[in-house]
Amino acid sequence: MIERTEYLNELIRWKDKDLIKVITGIRRCGKSTLFELYINYLKENKIEDDQIIKINLESVDYEFENYKDLYHYINDKIDSKKQYYIFLDEVQNVPEFQKAVDSLYIKKNVDLYITGSNAYLLSGELATLLSGRYIEIKMLPLSFKEYITAFDETNYQQLFLNYMKNGGMPGNINILQTNPNDIDRYLDGIFSTIVYKDIMARNNIKDKLLLESILKFIFDSVGSPISTKKISDTLTSKGIAISNHTVENYITAFLESFLIYKAERFDVKGKNLLARDYKYYAVDPGLRSYLLGKKADRDMGHILENIVYLELLRRGYKVYVGKVDELEVDFVAENREGLKYYQVALTVRDEKVLERELRSLQKTGDHYPKYLLTLDMDLEADYDGITKINVVDWLLEEK
Repeated sequence: MIERTEYLNELIRWKDKDLIKVITGIRRCGKSTLFELYINYLKENKIEDDQIIKINLESVDYEFENYKDLYHYINDKIDSKKQYYIFLDEVQNVPEFQKAVDSLYIKKNVDLYITGSNAYLLSGELATLLSGRYIEIKMLPLSFKEYITAFDETNYQQLFLNYMKNGGMPGNINILQTNPNDIDRYLDGIFSTIVYKDIMARNNIKDKLLLESILKFIFDSVGSPISTKKISDTLTSKGIAISNHTVENYITAFLESFLIYKAERFDVKGKNLLARDYKYYAVDPGLRSYLLGKKADRDMGHILENIVYLELLRRGYKVYVGKVDELEVDFVAENREGLKYYQVALTVRDEKVLERELRSLQKTGDHYPKYLLTLDMDLEADYDGITKINVVDWLLEEK
């Protein structure tokens, strides 16, 4: 079991605070394992077994018809004289679950933790009911730093090439160590579950082929600005008639199931968001490789960009695509301390490529930190305040 140290420390930090801890993320990214790690921590710190109530609401062992059944099942196990730690996995499977969550939350001797594989969990009534009373921990598949802990190999550059292709879904690790040829079968199982349970069933979508066509287009366009019109026009030209509105609905479903993430465009000089042609990134390069097949490897630069985008999210930044006049900065990363700019390229050994990649960073007109991330193995360099770093070293650095 890979130690998800940063997520675990986040839960420990919020332990016994008067907030519901909500862990969200794509199916099979490690939410249930995080619960196991945290429960082990609780037991090591003198919390007794009977103070811990863990329920996986995808298991047939726990089939509650409504929120009242769930609430009474848990309430019957609670003694007012003890503190309890309650873990509800995939809680959205219980109708009107938010009412049970709220009723448990108001108990003074309950510390409540819930997970969900769909952004629906924190929309609508739950968000209204629990406004200001929860903290969301957004979980992603394994970072490269977590990924390498599963291997004895110390050639990090080679491991990174494997990571670019196979991705960081935690279940991959055992398969890579036993039978790498089974990776696609494993990823197919994850993908099918997401498609049928989190997208088609929830959104009353019937056409799986259309769904896959739109998602393949988005995965194939990672790192490129696209619009709903561009998607609908492209599919229509291939004989698949579809409206902009329908494409928008599908994209919303993909975003809510955490299959993709959206990066808005940011005007660096005006310091404001722009309202069109977003970029989308895949939650995991392995899922992208599975869905696109051989086409997946033809644009390694954008795969690298995708990995950097996800890492910036892990590090707690809001991440935008920057626009500087007619040029583009791959990422503008924002937190309370300000902005950081990142340009990503496979290599800048060619002087013309280096000049092109530096140009947009040079034109930002401010003094925020600027980085050029590449796979080049030469030493870290500085170009008038723009720091060039090997992307593997950057991924492994202390945050």
